[in-house]
Amino acid sequence: MRHITAADIAAFERIYRLNLVNGLPGFKPANLVGTAAPDGQTNLAIFSSALHLGSDPAVLGIVTRPTTVARHTYQNIKQNDGCFTLNHVPLSLTAQAHYTSANFEDDVSEFEACGFTAVYRDGFAAPYVAESPLSIGLRLREEHAIFNGTALLVGTVEHVYLREEALRADGTLDLVALGEAAISGLDGYHEVLPPVRFGYARPGKMPEALKQ
Repeated sequence: MRHITAADIAAFERIYRLNLVNGLPGFKPANLVGTAAPDGQTNLAIFSSALHLGSDPAVLGIVTRPTTVARHTYQNIKQNDGCFTLNHVPLSLTAQAHYTSANFEDDVSEFEACGFTAVYRDGFAAPYVAESPLSIGLRLREEHAIFNGTALLVGTVEHVYLREEALRADGTLDLVALGEAAISGLDGYHEVLPPVRFGYARPGKMPEALKQ
């Protein structure tokens, strides 16, 4: 096995380092984060940093990049009552989703430029992606600064919209039925295949695969 140290990583060429470190966590969720400025200007950005932080209450988080330059997602969340949406990315729309990472001008909405439809639901102040098979409305509750200049934004789940076929009887989600994509590294989009699922693990007994 090749051994790479922290010193090695620091010495790598910038793009090589970006590619390597972004791939270290393995496969990540593909989400489009929808926000709106106080004047109504909408913004959409691809994120692979969404994470589960608790179920009671339902809490999710995203990690934002350093605000040394303008970050419209971060600014909009802070200025629009803490509202933002997470929208799962269909495999068929990965090119459009990746396109949202382009550096558009301030007065350009990524919804329109990248071929997505902004939709407002149930009075929530942030736009959802109409084309997404699973969308979540969150409200910012906490912000945690990280030593490298990034920030963890912690939000409580206020709304969930999903296609009926995705919800199993036990509350688990059939993401394969939704045709979703996963992300590896900075630019790899992957088809989600049917999982091998296991029951609750207990000491002394190797888990057995559940029947699908």
